[in-house]
This record gives sequence, C-alpha cells and structure tokens, in this order.
Amino acid sequence: MAHAIGLGLALIAYWLLLSGFFVVLLLSLGVASVLFVVYISHRMDVVDEESLPLGLKLRFLSYWGWLGKEIIKANIDVAKLVLAPRLNLSPRMIKTTATQKTDLGRVVFANSITLTPGTVSIRVLDDHVLVHAITSDMADGLDEGEMDRRVTELEAN
Repeated sequence: MAHAIGLGLALIAYWLLLSGFFVVLLLSLGVASVLFVVYISHRMDVVDEESLPLGLKLRFLSYWGWLGKEIIKANIDVAKLVLAPRLNLSPRMIKTTATQKTDLGRVVFANSITLTPGTVSIRVLDDHVLVHAITSDMADGLDEGEMDRRVTELEAN
C-alpha cells in the first residue's frame, strides 16, 4: 500500500508540474485521474518494490542535486573545450566498475554518465559500464568512483 501512495504522490506532483493550473475543476479532475491510474495499477499488481524502488527518498533528491551540479560543471568544461583556439581532445573508451546490485541501479548509473556532457555510456556489462569520454580528465573523473558510490547508496534501503 505504501508503494501505491508513493505512486499517487509522484503522479500528483508530476501532473502539477506539467499542468501549472490551479483551478478547482482542473485540480479535481487531475486528482481523479491519478486515483484511477493508481487503482488500475494496483489491480494489475504492478505497484511493488520493483516499479517504485526508490520512492520519494530524500537521498534521491540529494542525488539529483549533486548530479545537476556535476552536469553544470561538465557543461562548462565542454564549452571551454569547444571555445578554445586549439581543440584539445583526447577521446578514450574506458570500462568503469558498476557496484550496483540491481538492474535499475546500473541503469541509473549508466544514464547519469550519459547525462553528464563529455561522456556517453556505450554498453552496460554485468559489473562494468563501457564509457566513451572526450578527454582523459573526464575519463579519470569516472575512475574516481564518486558517481558509482552515490548511485550504490541510492539502492540501500
């Protein structure tokens, strides 16, 4: 039942974020829609630990904040590379360790790498992610393991 409530709260927040309307009629229709979706999802037995594993934990929100900061820093680094008079690229393919225990954890890790400018996840293997980085500094940043450690912490209950 906790997962159904979490799903409902997430859908309400998402609906409010996208709609931006705070008229009583639209709010009541939005709540009715969310309740219907949660009811159908619960009846289909798709609301469980796997469908809403991270819930709305504060750790996840803090991870988003940290990832946003890393994305901004990487954007600045890529902009400096592009605007430099001499393009100083040193592309590398590296295999970085993924210590996550679940498929979802590895997907979050690989997507976080791809969201960070200058790096792209190419392939997720069992406990490794093959990554293309446009500079050796960006590749070295992944080797430090900070992102891997933070995503692994998200999995902990």
